[in-house]
Amino acid sequence: MKELLRKLSEACGISGFEEDIREILKEELKDHVDDMETDVMGNLITTHKGKEGKPSVMLASHMDEIGLMVSFIDDEGFLRFVKIGGINDQMLLNQKVYIKTENGDVPGIIGSKPPHITSAAEAKKIIEYKNMFIDIGAKDKEQAESLVSIGDPIVFHTEFEECLNDLVMGKALDNRVGCAVMTQVMKEIDCDATVYGVGTVQEEVGLKGAKTSAFKLNPDMAIALDVTIAGDHPGVKPEDAPVKAGAGPVISFADASGRGLITHPMMKKLLVEAAEAAGIDYQVEVGDGGTTDATAIHLTREGIATATLSSGSRYIHTPISVVNVKDVEDTVKLIVEFLNRL
Repeated sequence: MKELLRKLSEACGISGFEEDIREILKEELKDHVDDMETDVMGNLITTHKGKEGKPSVMLASHMDEIGLMVSFIDDEGFLRFVKIGGINDQMLLNQKVYIKTENGDVPGIIGSKPPHITSAAEAKKIIEYKNMFIDIGAKDKEQAESLVSIGDPIVFHTEFEECLNDLVMGKALDNRVGCAVMTQVMKEIDCDATVYGVGTVQEEVGLKGAKTSAFKLNPDMAIALDVTIAGDHPGVKPEDAPVKAGAGPVISFADASGRGLITHPMMKKLLVEAAEAAGIDYQVEVGDGGTTDATAIHLTREGIATATLSSGSRYIHTPISVVNVKDVEDTVKLIVEFLNRL
């Protein structure tokens, strides 16, 4: 699992540019599924064909990550950018990045006015991304434009590393963790249900791929595979983020204070029963923050019974986050048990 996570984490795929992730998943699953296709949006849809009359289940994991996009090149050759997905400006400054171009990767660093010449009033404020730039070392606009184009995607450069106590850290674990879970489940299952393992696109910018793929497949039930906030570190109150990395998979009962998903009662029951039957420690969560692909899926057509299953992740939506590998592996076990019990 660690090597799969490493491969997925270090690959690049901001929203709308998920092709590298899709190719990894295709290579991993080519010998393990009955059917595989890429739709117009770029979703990867893999199928384990079950028995006639048995339920169909969609396992949805978004392939995209947060990132940036080149929006302007100034006369001195510095790049301006827009944010793709939810990113706090304070996380951006001095990060090493790669601009993904048709001719290869161009390294750069996000810069701004240095602290030595910053006024006292300016120093108290968070620098907005609009006042930052990317330095690729170009001497002028002409040289920059020979390497980089408006609209090129920009990804953070972070190496995947192993830590103590089954923890790993890396880029884009939201949601390469879900991609790894979906991949491993599709490799292991031998059940009567028809299972669709779907790598969705553009979740971070509007749950777009989940909407179209769920409409196409129209499954009986669905599980969105993602990460959620682990608050087991300084500065976070337990009542604000009670999930802990290493305490087991997280079954969401509601997210975004109900504006997103309120989990279908049947799905809650089946997931809890599967976890307890398999002897898997699990956590439950009621969140008031973000949401997942499940929000789009459960409102498709006449409605789909949907749940979200996550791993707790520290520091999500930053250039580097942390997860516990055992949580990821136990999430696989829980889903396999869930599918076998249908």
